[in-house]
Amino acid sequence: MAQNSILELLILAAAICRLLVSVDAFVATGWAKGHATFYGGGDASGTMGGACGYGNLYSEGYGTRTAALSTALFNNGASCGECYKIMCDYQADKQWCNKGVTVTITATNFCPPNFDLPSNAGGWCNPPLQHFDMAQPAWEKIGVYRGGIIPVMFKRVPCKKHGGVRFTISGRDYFELVLITNVAGAGSIQSVSIKGSRTDWLPMSRNWGANWQSNSYLNGQSLSFRVTTTDGETRIFPDVVPSNWAFGQTFSSPIQF
Repeated sequence: MAQNSILELLILAAAICRLLVSVDAFVATGWAKGHATFYGGGDASGTMGGACGYGNLYSEGYGTRTAALSTALFNNGASCGECYKIMCDYQADKQWCNKGVTVTITATNFCPPNFDLPSNAGGWCNPPLQHFDMAQPAWEKIGVYRGGIIPVMFKRVPCKKHGGVRFTISGRDYFELVLITNVAGAGSIQSVSIKGSRTDWLPMSRNWGANWQSNSYLNGQSLSFRVTTTDGETRIFPDVVPSNWAFGQTFSSPIQF
């Protein structure tokens, strides 16, 4: 009888956990229409760096399935890290679409507007257009190279990442610039706080892209982070940075969204 009761409790606990995960997990949006071009070359080497600050997209785990977002989507860097499922709109362009194929990309860069050109002839990233300038290998999954630009259907989807969230610290005394990468779930970050082993929680501000700054003196302290993604999910990363940290180092956490 006792064993049956324990088994029932375990089953109930598992069901509650599944419910909590399904409620909290980032939910994909509906399909929307836009256009897509490509850049960076056949090996995507030209996509390194970018306005989100991720640097080497190969070593950071983003690979070649990335894109630069137009102003309407980039949101001044707040969209960095978001993931989108994209497919060519075959009904709109049968000549240059690969029918029925989708690719999922991560937003890693900004496609700036070009107001010297009309929005339908070169100014593809001009507001209010929803445009993806995709890494060439990702674009060629859904489009024919000679097409150059294709109409697409896209939706934001949960990001799937290997391992936990990573924190790279640069800057100098009284100025910690923290790059936050490999964020699953919503992918993009709404707010960040930092805590030294001798301080309370201190709010950070977005400096640029996925880089967040603090103007506190935190040298010689272990560091914790409290990160909230744009879907409202919050994770605390306690003492992810040891007290002997130095500027230029990256620290990985086992915790993920």
